[in-house]
Amino acid sequence: MVMLIWIACLLAAVSQQRTPTEQITLLPSQDGKASAVIITTAGVETVLDKPYQIAAIDSKGATTATGDSAAIAKQYDATLSALPQRAAVFTLYFITDSDTLVPESAARLVDIKAQLASRPAPEIIVIGHTDTVAKREYNDELSLRRAATVKRLLVEVGIAEDRIAVQGRGERELLVPTADGVDEPRNRRVEIRVR
Repeated sequence: MVMLIWIACLLAAVSQQRTPTEQITLLPSQDGKASAVIITTAGVETVLDKPYQIAAIDSKGATTATGDSAAIAKQYDATLSALPQRAAVFTLYFITDSDTLVPESAARLVDIKAQLASRPAPEIIVIGHTDTVAKREYNDELSLRRAATVKRLLVEVGIAEDRIAVQGRGERELLVPTADGVDEPRNRRVEIRVR
Protein backbone atom coordinates (compact mmCIF):
# COMPACT_ATOMS: atom_id res chain seq x y z
CA MET A 1 0.00 0.00 0.00
CA VAL A 2 2.84 2.39 0.86
CA MET A 3 4.40 1.63 -2.53
CA LEU A 4 1.13 2.46 -4.30
CA ILE A 5 0.86 5.81 -2.45
CA TRP A 6 4.49 6.59 -3.33
CA ILE A 7 3.81 5.88 -7.05
CA ALA A 8 0.67 8.05 -6.95
CA CYS A 9 2.64 10.92 -5.38
CA LEU A 10 5.40 10.53 -7.97
CA LEU A 11 2.88 10.66 -10.82
CA ALA A 12 1.24 13.74 -9.30
CA ALA A 13 4.61 15.48 -8.98
CA VAL A 14 5.56 14.67 -12.58
CA SER A 15 2.22 15.92 -13.88
CA GLN A 16 2.73 19.22 -12.00
CA GLN A 17 5.98 19.94 -13.83
CA ARG A 18 5.65 22.25 -16.81
CA THR A 19 7.52 20.43 -19.51
CA PRO A 20 7.26 22.42 -22.74
CA THR A 21 5.69 20.55 -25.60
CA GLU A 22 6.82 23.12 -28.14
CA GLN A 23 9.38 25.91 -28.37
CA ILE A 24 9.29 28.89 -30.71
CA THR A 25 12.32 31.12 -31.24
CA LEU A 26 12.05 34.44 -33.12
CA LEU A 27 15.12 34.87 -35.30
CA PRO A 28 16.13 38.24 -36.77
CA SER A 29 14.70 38.87 -40.22
CA GLN A 30 17.16 38.75 -43.11
CA ASP A 31 16.30 42.25 -44.28
CA GLY A 32 16.60 43.85 -40.83
CA LYS A 33 12.93 44.79 -40.64
CA ALA A 34 10.98 44.27 -37.44
CA SER A 35 8.92 41.11 -37.18
CA ALA A 36 6.74 39.46 -34.56
CA VAL A 37 4.91 36.24 -33.77
CA ILE A 38 1.69 36.04 -31.77
CA ILE A 39 1.12 32.74 -30.00
CA THR A 40 -2.31 31.92 -28.59
CA THR A 41 -2.36 29.13 -26.01
CA ALA A 42 -5.08 28.38 -23.45
CA GLY A 43 -6.84 31.58 -24.56
CA VAL A 44 -3.86 33.80 -23.76
CA GLU A 45 -1.80 35.68 -26.37
CA THR A 46 1.96 35.83 -26.07
CA VAL A 47 3.90 38.15 -28.35
CA LEU A 48 7.48 37.59 -29.44
CA ASP A 49 8.69 40.86 -31.01
CA LYS A 50 12.42 40.95 -30.35
CA PRO A 51 15.05 38.80 -32.05
CA TYR A 52 16.08 35.72 -30.05
CA GLN A 53 12.99 35.72 -27.83
CA ILE A 54 11.90 32.21 -26.97
CA ALA A 55 8.46 30.94 -26.02
CA ALA A 56 8.19 27.57 -24.26
CA ILE A 57 4.64 26.29 -24.75
CA ASP A 58 2.80 23.68 -22.73
CA SER A 59 -0.84 22.89 -21.92
CA LYS A 60 -1.09 25.80 -19.46
CA GLY A 61 0.27 28.51 -21.75
CA ALA A 62 3.57 30.02 -22.82
CA THR A 63 6.52 31.37 -20.90
CA THR A 64 9.02 33.64 -22.57
CA ALA A 65 12.70 34.35 -22.21
CA THR A 66 15.43 35.98 -24.25
CA GLY A 67 17.98 33.52 -25.57
CA ASP A 68 21.68 33.90 -26.17
CA SER A 69 22.10 35.08 -29.78
CA ALA A 70 25.37 33.18 -30.36
CA ALA A 71 24.00 29.91 -28.97
CA ILE A 72 20.79 30.21 -30.98
CA ALA A 73 22.70 31.07 -34.17
CA LYS A 74 24.83 27.98 -33.63
CA GLN A 75 21.77 25.81 -32.87
CA TYR A 76 19.97 26.83 -36.07
CA ASP A 77 23.03 27.19 -38.31
CA ALA A 78 22.32 24.08 -40.41
CA THR A 79 18.69 25.05 -40.93
CA LEU A 80 19.50 28.64 -41.85
CA SER A 81 22.27 27.55 -44.22
CA ALA A 82 19.80 25.34 -46.10
CA LEU A 83 17.38 28.21 -46.77
CA PRO A 84 17.45 29.74 -50.24
CA GLN A 85 18.82 33.23 -50.59
CA ARG A 86 16.20 35.80 -49.82
CA ALA A 87 14.43 37.59 -52.62
CA ALA A 88 16.03 40.79 -53.84
CA VAL A 89 14.78 43.81 -55.75
CA PHE A 90 17.04 46.15 -57.69
CA THR A 91 15.86 49.36 -59.33
CA LEU A 92 17.43 51.05 -62.35
CA TYR A 93 16.39 54.45 -63.74
CA PHE A 94 16.19 55.71 -67.32
CA ILE A 95 16.63 58.90 -69.33
CA THR A 96 13.36 60.54 -70.39
CA ASP A 97 11.60 58.89 -73.34
CA SER A 98 14.31 56.26 -73.85
CA ASP A 99 15.56 52.84 -72.89
CA THR A 100 18.97 54.28 -71.94
CA LEU A 101 20.02 54.04 -68.29
CA VAL A 102 20.93 57.20 -66.39
CA PRO A 103 24.69 57.21 -65.55
CA GLU A 104 24.14 56.33 -61.87
CA SER A 105 22.10 53.24 -62.79
CA ALA A 106 24.57 52.18 -65.47
CA ALA A 107 27.30 52.30 -62.80
CA ARG A 108 25.21 50.13 -60.42
CA LEU A 109 24.61 47.53 -63.11
CA VAL A 110 28.02 45.92 -62.60
CA ASP A 111 27.28 45.20 -58.93
CA ILE A 112 23.75 43.98 -59.70
CA LYS A 113 25.02 41.62 -62.39
CA ALA A 114 27.59 40.17 -59.95
CA GLN A 115 24.93 39.59 -57.30
CA LEU A 116 22.62 37.89 -59.79
CA ALA A 117 25.40 35.72 -61.18
CA SER A 118 26.27 34.52 -57.65
CA ARG A 119 22.88 32.83 -57.28
CA PRO A 120 22.86 29.19 -58.39
CA ALA A 121 19.56 29.27 -60.31
CA PRO A 122 17.95 32.69 -60.09
CA GLU A 123 14.39 33.35 -61.18
CA ILE A 124 14.38 36.91 -62.47
CA ILE A 125 11.46 39.13 -63.41
CA VAL A 126 12.36 42.41 -65.10
CA ILE A 127 9.50 44.91 -64.91
CA GLY A 128 9.56 48.13 -66.91
CA HIS A 129 7.79 51.34 -65.83
CA THR A 130 7.34 54.87 -67.17
CA ASP A 131 6.27 58.29 -66.02
CA THR A 132 2.98 59.83 -67.20
CA VAL A 133 4.29 62.15 -69.92
CA ALA A 134 3.19 60.25 -73.05
CA LYS A 135 0.00 58.44 -73.97
CA ARG A 136 -0.75 55.16 -72.17
CA GLU A 137 -0.20 52.98 -75.27
CA TYR A 138 3.21 54.54 -75.94
CA ASN A 139 4.20 54.13 -72.27
CA ASP A 140 3.21 50.46 -72.38
CA GLU A 141 5.54 49.91 -75.32
CA LEU A 142 8.36 51.99 -73.76
CA SER A 143 8.18 50.12 -70.45
CA LEU A 144 8.45 46.80 -72.26
CA ARG A 145 11.41 48.11 -74.29
CA ARG A 146 13.17 49.15 -71.06
CA ALA A 147 12.61 45.70 -69.56
CA ALA A 148 13.94 44.04 -72.74
CA THR A 149 17.04 46.25 -72.65
CA VAL A 150 17.83 45.20 -69.07
CA LYS A 151 17.24 41.54 -69.94
CA ARG A 152 19.70 41.84 -72.83
CA LEU A 153 22.31 43.39 -70.50
CA LEU A 154 21.87 40.54 -68.02
CA VAL A 155 22.12 37.87 -70.72
CA GLU A 156 25.35 39.50 -71.97
CA VAL A 157 27.00 38.74 -68.61
CA GLY A 158 26.03 35.10 -68.68
CA ILE A 159 22.64 34.89 -66.98
CA ALA A 160 20.56 32.32 -68.83
CA GLU A 161 17.93 33.95 -71.02
CA ASP A 162 15.29 31.44 -70.01
CA ARG A 163 15.70 32.48 -66.33
CA ILE A 164 14.54 36.02 -67.11
CA ALA A 165 10.92 37.06 -67.70
CA VAL A 166 10.06 40.59 -68.84
CA GLN A 167 6.94 42.64 -68.22
CA GLY A 168 5.92 46.18 -69.07
CA ARG A 169 3.58 48.06 -66.74
CA GLY A 170 3.70 51.45 -68.41
CA GLU A 171 2.45 54.14 -66.06
CA ARG A 172 0.12 51.84 -64.07
CA GLU A 173 2.35 51.38 -60.99
CA LEU A 174 3.89 54.75 -60.30
CA LEU A 175 6.54 54.86 -57.60
CA VAL A 176 5.69 58.54 -57.09
CA PRO A 177 1.99 59.27 -57.75
CA THR A 178 1.61 62.16 -60.20
CA ALA A 179 -0.99 63.70 -62.43
CA ASP A 180 -1.01 62.92 -66.14
CA GLY A 181 1.78 64.53 -68.16
CA VAL A 182 4.31 64.82 -65.27
CA ASP A 183 8.00 64.11 -65.95
CA GLU A 184 8.99 62.23 -62.75
CA PRO A 185 12.46 60.59 -62.94
CA ARG A 186 11.73 58.02 -60.19
CA ASN A 187 8.83 56.61 -62.22
CA ARG A 188 11.08 55.93 -65.25
CA ARG A 189 12.50 52.69 -63.95
CA VAL A 190 12.99 48.96 -64.26
CA GLU A 191 12.66 46.73 -61.22
CA ILE A 192 14.67 43.52 -61.24
CA ARG A 193 13.02 41.04 -58.88
CA VAL A 194 15.07 37.97 -58.05
CA ARG A 195 14.07 34.78 -56.22
